[in-house]
Amino acid sequence: MDDHTRDPSVAPPLGNPTGWHADRRVWEHATLRRATEHGVRLYNSGEFHASHDCFEAEWYNYGSGTTESAFLHGMVQVAAGAYKHYDFEDDDGMRSLFRTALQYLDGVPGDFYGVDVEDVRATLRAALEDPDALDGWGVTIDDAAPTAYPADYEYVDDLA
Repeated sequence: MDDHTRDPSVAPPLGNPTGWHADRRVWEHATLRRATEHGVRLYNSGEFHASHDCFEAEWYNYGSGTTESAFLHGMVQVAAGAYKHYDFEDDDGMRSLFRTALQYLDGVPGDFYGVDVEDVRATLRAALEDPDALDGWGVTIDDAAPTAYPADYEYVDDLA
């Protein structure tokens, strides 16, 4: 556990996902969980650029070759691909980003920091065939697909 990724104010998950140490009631990297919560809620609210920024800012805390880095880089690509699809109607760009995301997410545990990574991978694969697979889909965390509220926008504003 790195000191720069600790934050005792980050709440425990619902369940026992990879990244949570139930025996000590602490996240391996609490700042990763915090960034993930904000990034997921912003993604699910259609704020793809802001979601991207949440994942990207936290990604810089980890060296290449780590599962944390792969997960965050993959989620950066997920948000960027959705941004290409919805904001620019660029499905070729979306596909390119989603292929890269799948490479990064390969080998990441299916329940990483509460995110249903298995569902993310399945949806990306479906969207490669039919971009409409994204319509109505949200990233799940702790078995829910929450949307953004003011604290999420404040978090991403503080990143700038």
